[in-house]
Amino acid sequence: MTAAEIFEFVTNGGASDFSAIVKILNQNQPWCLIGGLAVNCYVEPIYTIDADIVVLTDRLRQVSQQLEQAGFQIQKFEHSINAKRRTSQLRIQFTTDARYQEFLARKEEREVLGQRVPVATLENVILGKVWAWKDQTRRVSKRKKDELDLLRIAESYPKLREKIPAEIVEQLK
Repeated sequence: MTAAEIFEFVTNGGASDFSAIVKILNQNQPWCLIGGLAVNCYVEPIYTIDADIVVLTDRLRQVSQQLEQAGFQIQKFEHSINAKRRTSQLRIQFTTDARYQEFLARKEEREVLGQRVPVATLENVILGKVWAWKDQTRRVSKRKKDELDLLRIAESYPKLREKIPAEIVEQLK
């Protein structure tokens, strides 16, 4: 079985949902993956049911409408717009944090769940993970996941450790 087939089975349609989202996003360029799925493009992957995405701000309304037409439920929060189909476990989160807009200028194409998609550069993935890890308003469990992602990157890319907070890198000693 491929990774996409396994993900499809485990998430009850998550890979198909991801494919549908990619199709809509490709019609609304630019966009790119950030977060855990993006981390998985650069290091040994771990299981996640979240797909974090940045889209050009002025296209978010149109993307949301197209996702609703495709059967996704949309929820708006202070720093994100989330999309999910009823039966699937895949959770899509579009960040509305303006800092991530810069990521759209530099991205790389990678394969994710059987789709070729734009992914934030590793340096930008690190930056986003550091922002998330430092955000004291986030749940501790989410911040610990961000810390783990940063540790995984630091292990695989020693030359980039200078971009990761020292208290995280020190754990590798």
